[in-house]
Amino acid sequence: MMWLPLLGLVVGILLGLLTDWRIPSEYANYLSIAVLAAFDTLIGGIRAHLQNIYDEHVFVSGFFFNIILATSLAFLGVHLGVDLYLAAVFAFGVRLFQNIAVIRRILLTKWLESRQKNRL
Repeated sequence: MMWLPLLGLVVGILLGLLTDWRIPSEYANYLSIAVLAAFDTLIGGIRAHLQNIYDEHVFVSGFFFNIILATSLAFLGVHLGVDLYLAAVFAFGVRLFQNIAVIRRILLTKWLESRQKNRL
């Protein structure tokens, strides 16, 4: 079942490249925040899978909650005249880099362990 997300990614990229859909510029902040929140959730799911604590209910609810929270924050900021979307960019950006760092450590540890087993 691991091929399904990759298939979705390939189909999404192909649709993006082969169609002429345009997002209006007034929605650019909302879309960028939603994509960042989704990417943060995806990387968090990969981290949870590598740590053997993955739960699909937590992943799906976190995916939609993060997107709704981030876009709501951007929406509120637009109506208040404050760039609140930057807070979401910062928060999701920090979490994204933290999750990537943990994934890197996990993969490095697994690689070193397998290398050490092969020597014995």
